[in-house]
Amino acid sequence: MQALTPKPIVKWAGGKSRLLPELQSRVRVARGGIRTYAEPFAGGAALFFALAGERLEGKRKRGPFERAVLSDRNEDLVACYRAVRDDVDSVIEALGQYRYEAELYYATRDLDPSHMSDVERGARLIFLNRTCFNGLWRVNASGKFNVPFGRHANPRILDKERLEAASRALQGVDIEVGDFCETTRPLGEGDFVYFDPPYVPVSETADFTSYASGGFGPDDQARLVAEFSALRERGVRAMLSNADTEETRALYADFAVHVVRAPRLINRDATKRGETNELLVLNWGRRGLFE
Repeated sequence: MQALTPKPIVKWAGGKSRLLPELQSRVRVARGGIRTYAEPFAGGAALFFALAGERLEGKRKRGPFERAVLSDRNEDLVACYRAVRDDVDSVIEALGQYRYEAELYYATRDLDPSHMSDVERGARLIFLNRTCFNGLWRVNASGKFNVPFGRHANPRILDKERLEAASRALQGVDIEVGDFCETTRPLGEGDFVYFDPPYVPVSETADFTSYASGGFGPDDQARLVAEFSALRERGVRAMLSNADTEETRALYADFAVHVVRAPRLINRDATKRGETNELLVLNWGRRGLFE
């Protein structure tokens, strides 16, 4: 039986699975052989898994990248990816103990993950992610996950084949907890980085940046623009996704900015879900706004 193509193992607010054709086409334009591919805001890592799938399937004599680095400030997420990379069988076994029950959900949510192994922490994250409201990962000021139980018809808590495919894709990948600048510091000419940061809020009620304690505010957005520019000076190709707002357009006015249509799947008001504009920013090529 043919092995399953690697895909994200968690649902993530702003996940990029439906934008992969737009993203992959830009990576191919920039490619010419990528030494190190980096995603400093790993999240669901949809683009990484798509590129890793090409590598595993041997579609090219030379794969999309020689090595890869995934990082995130979310320690639970990083522990999950490490566990799936290093001991996927134990993650599968641990997930097999979970059931779709509200009482179990809240008991598991209340546990302190800092005292758990990577396997326990990873299984906990996947269980909560698959059974919480809207698949949203949000923490409070103390860093505690606080999303309520979700109402799902038949959530698939354990997807053995998808986990095994992800484990194959993650072999040899560096997986780190850290700020985006720590991840990009070693990069040089011939490397490629994709930034999918917490978005600039489109309104006062649309801020989903609290995926890790400390959030991601205006100062962080400004630091990211500065790093995006510094990478260009070092010959590192960089691509970034963000919300289409006046603020974001101003922040990235010195780069090539493309407007793309993206699904908006998370909103308390179901009538406001659908498609919306997002910005895809490149630090190479002709500068300006392309709508």
